[in-house]
Amino acid sequence: MKKIKKAVIPAAGLGTRFLPATKAQPKEMLPIVDTPAIQYIVEEAIASGIEEILIITGRNKRSIEDHFDRSLELELQLKAQGKYDQLKMIEEISDIQVHFVRQKEAKGLGHAVLCAKQFIGEEPFAVLLGDDLVDAKVPALAQLIQAYDDMGGSILGVQKVASKDVSRYGIVRPKSVKPRVWQALDLVEKPSPEDAPSELAVLGRYVLTPAIFDLLEKTQPGAGGEIQLTDAISRLSTKEAVFAYAFEGRRYDIGDKEGFLEATVEYALKRPELRDPFLSYLTNTIGPMLGKR
Repeated sequence: MKKIKKAVIPAAGLGTRFLPATKAQPKEMLPIVDTPAIQYIVEEAIASGIEEILIITGRNKRSIEDHFDRSLELELQLKAQGKYDQLKMIEEISDIQVHFVRQKEAKGLGHAVLCAKQFIGEEPFAVLLGDDLVDAKVPALAQLIQAYDDMGGSILGVQKVASKDVSRYGIVRPKSVKPRVWQALDLVEKPSPEDAPSELAVLGRYVLTPAIFDLLEKTQPGAGGEIQLTDAISRLSTKEAVFAYAFEGRRYDIGDKEGFLEATVEYALKRPELRDPFLSYLTNTIGPMLGKR
């Protein structure tokens, strides 16, 4: 069985939920504390053993490429100022080997993944969505790769969501295999609570076999003229085994304002230099404000 060495990160969306901030900058570059969201995703891929990363971008996304490129002027200035810790951090970012392909038309997530066909070739590969940030002791993608090594088929990263929230996600029709693992008999995109086959939602992490590309090429555009990855995976499940794995970790929907704010607060509290003063601010300033409501 081939090792998972390549990952695809779709980052071509317009980020309309964060307008006006995303009018002139990619939503993927919005910082969680002081680190662009997409850097967390790239670091998760590397920590999971991924060797080659392809980011699918679009127009007005050049700053993502610039972020992972060298900045000689900045490096020279930091060196001259003796700011060696910051220099090391900047050099480590620019040392990450990232490739880029532009999605020339906004045709949806399925089309964005299809743009990676030549880069992937005939290998199984990972997909990480930038709107899903996962804080976990073992990286979420690493957990999926281990499940792939155990099961030998495409793996969908899932977690259980509240019944009232199933209409926001692709929901798995499951058949239990073993603890934390189900065969995905089908996927239902954004069902109503009464029509949902389970409460297992697909949450932004995938390991897919290359068979997905032929199916994506044959998938007809759905609502909004977009090619849905969920539709292609649903068809894939009729041709080969597709599994759902319930990964461990705190998942944040940072494509949503509330989720973005939750991630910012909780990641700030994990930083030793910020924790005590920020916690004091939350306790002594925000706490009394909430009590007056």
